Amino acid sequence: MKAFLKFDFTILTKKILEEKLAKFGYKFSIVGYGEIEFHENIPDEKLEELSVLLKEFGIEIIENQKAILVQKIKDVITEMVNSEEPLAVKSSVYLTEKLNHSYGYLSNLFSEVTYTSIENFIIIQKIELAKSLILKSQLNLTEIAFKLNYSSVAHLSTQFKNITGITPSAFQRIIAKRKIKSLNS
Repeated sequence: MKAFLKFDFTILTKKILEEKLAKFGYKFSIVGYGEIEFHENIPDEKLEELSVLLKEFGIEIIENQKAILVQKIKDVITEMVNSEEPLAVKSSVYLTEKLNHSYGYLSNLFSEVTYTSIENFIIIQKIELAKSLILKSQLNLTEIAFKLNYSSVAHLSTQFKNITGITPSAFQRIIAKRKIKSLNS
């Protein structure tokens, strides 16, 4: 038997952080998405222990300033793409306002560190969300395209195929066949 799960990464990560950090006995606050603040100095060896413990859950402590800003860019993009309400502004304006840096600086830094563009990262995040919506929602492709702020289903389909190698319709058919196959097993 298969069960399809829906979970919120933000809540899941927050819960893991709260449980693991509480074991260390240090006071902390979760400041924002992907950011915590310790209310006291942590000895390097304890910080290393914490780092090892969190890596087990795919959580990494970042110390390099460029890497920190790139992670913030990724976090803001993920928040932006997964927002329930479509944005009223362009993604470049949204990133500039949220991170208090010019878009040119953010874009250059992102490309330098990740070897891809912010625009490409946004497309990848949107396609991942599109796949998730196809898997677990009752939305049709027109509704998914609208939800992800695409101008048309054709635009979504083109980007979907560029990233995955197949069209959203082909992806839907594959998923439907797998569901039928698992029900018959």
